[in-house]
Amino acid sequence: MDSGIAFPHPHISAVGVGTALVGERAGTAGAADTMDRIGHGTAVAAAVSEKAPQAELIPVRVFERTLQTNADVLAAAIRWAADHDCALINLSLGTQNAERDALLRDAVAYASKKGSHVIAAYESEGARWLPGALADCDGILRVVGDATIERDALRSEVRDGLACVAASVYARPIPGVPPERNLHGVSFAVANVTGLLARGLSDGRTVTEILGA
Repeated sequence: MDSGIAFPHPHISAVGVGTALVGERAGTAGAADTMDRIGHGTAVAAAVSEKAPQAELIPVRVFERTLQTNADVLAAAIRWAADHDCALINLSLGTQNAERDALLRDAVAYASKKGSHVIAAYESEGARWLPGALADCDGILRVVGDATIERDALRSEVRDGLACVAASVYARPIPGVPPERNLHGVSFAVANVTGLLARGLSDGRTVTEILGA
């Protein structure tokens, strides 16, 4: 769930049919509707694909020309992904609007009942993001970023009494570009978690087994 994916792309192995929930043709399926126009979704997808090149990525475009959307679109996107059998729902985004708590909680609960796991940012720079910051919510994997963690590693920790997964904040490396000058932030911590989970699932492990390793 992001700004779409620019595909074909050398860093992305497989993209399935997704949907766009914003724009003139919102709600229709097809590659043209999920084309990334701002680059963020492609960079997130590349981080996932690096870890799990065998995974099929299903783009759900919730951004149009800027990295802005609304909670109704986020909730609809979570439900769409769950209805289309997405095992992992990558949410490298969120809202700070507490009034949307119930809406997003219901969407995550719906996805969990469908067997999907929502991987979402918990907090960044002191700001907490929904749905990642939801408490007592089955099906949510809360992610925090840590620049000291290797990009192929995860660490379980507790923040504010809630179980979280810490991961590297760095995007897929670009030769000749120092990591701190490349794209980085909690968005890519979420993508790194999603990629490592996808790799583990392809090896026949469960999410619980992967996080407990």
